Amino acid sequence: MDKVKLMNRTDHKYWFSLTELSAVLESINKQYYILQIDGKDHMPYSTTYFDTIKDEMFIAHHNGKLNRYKIRKRKYLISGIGFLEIKFKNNKGRTIKKRIRTDGPSDQFTEKEIQFIQTNTPYSAEELQLSLLNNFTRLTLVNKNFKERCTIDIDLKYKNENKDVNLGNLVIVEVKSEGNSNISALELALRDNRLKAAGFSKYCVGRTITDSGLKRNEFKRKIRRIEKVINTKDKLY
Repeated sequence: MDKVKLMNRTDHKYWFSLTELSAVLESINKQYYILQIDGKDHMPYSTTYFDTIKDEMFIAHHNGKLNRYKIRKRKYLISGIGFLEIKFKNNKGRTIKKRIRTDGPSDQFTEKEIQFIQTNTPYSAEELQLSLLNNFTRLTLVNKNFKERCTIDIDLKYKNENKDVNLGNLVIVEVKSEGNSNISALELALRDNRLKAAGFSKYCVGRTITDSGLKRNEFKRKIRRIEKVINTKDKLY
């Protein structure tokens, strides 16, 4: 895993129904390793997102602004290890991630974390507040050439102070690489199964379906498609 940290990378995302995942995995099982910890390969994650009082990070993504940030605390529930993470999407389409270990509470910042945020973002910790809770289960694949890492997220759950939402039938696949010309076996398998790349921000989708007070016109079509993919008759918002 140390060979494929890919803290400066390109990302390609795909999302589709859980019923289609098995066929994809069966076609690539000789080309990837799967991460296991203590014999387990389904890893539960817990994420706490932060935004400003004016929801500046959400709005920047909604409005298609380049050079935008996400700030979150993520905990790996099996190991108990936690990180404060800053994701920066630049105007060249690359994702640059910086993180530090954290042992503090998920909804507050230590002095070290305050300094980390101030150094690496245009925001101050004082203007940030908890905006969304997200849980999911992840499978992590590493191509045997060690040039690519792929994550497969299932059982997505969102929560804020007013609403809980479960997107249990949805799968999100993210193919992460240095951005060179290597052909991804997983992406070829996805295309063979007629699954196309499409953007998906866990944060923005979660905020859209849990907070009715937000501007969210640009995400409406995506949410309606998610409803069809997970085969729910209930409107997500």
